[in-house]
Amino acid sequence: MSESEQNQDVETEMEETVSEESAAENEEMSIEALQAKLEEVQAKADENWDQLVRTKAEMENIRRRSERDLANAHKFALEKFAQELLPVIDSMEMGVAAAQDENTDVSKLREGTEMTLKMFESAIEKFGIQGVHPHGESFNPDHHQAMSMIDSEEHAPNTVIDVMQKGYLLNERLVRPAMVVVASANSGKNDK
Repeated sequence: MSESEQNQDVETEMEETVSEESAAENEEMSIEALQAKLEEVQAKADENWDQLVRTKAEMENIRRRSERDLANAHKFALEKFAQELLPVIDSMEMGVAAAQDENTDVSKLREGTEMTLKMFESAIEKFGIQGVHPHGESFNPDHHQAMSMIDSEEHAPNTVIDVMQKGYLLNERLVRPAMVVVASANSGKNDK
């Protein structure tokens, strides 16, 4: 073997050794890079998991709080309504106490009862309850319940002649229809 061949073989071996060392270094670097990347991704996954757990806990707290608020809303929904009615009850109790006295003036009792009724009507109107007293109006089957029909020369057919019991609406929704007497369809006609 000539010297140049020997040099070439040595160079080739050195290149192979350098290549192997480079490959090993590259492999170590890529393993280190992959491990660093894996640790970074794992940290991000742990952060996301922690955020998920916290969010689930917060949602559970919101759900419980909402259930409690809803239960309290149902339980105490009539609190303001009750507060408005308490003065009416007080007035009625004073009227009953005054009526037990033998020397009570009936006109004073009537006046007190009328005032109590006005207080009561004012209290229920604050909460959207309206009375339906349709005397003289046309019969409306959505708000009135005809208890009887009477022939009347003085009233047009299907007109409410008398109200036996007032009806009530709650925020424009019928709670109880007014019980009424209605002029019949034959009203005002002469059959002669």
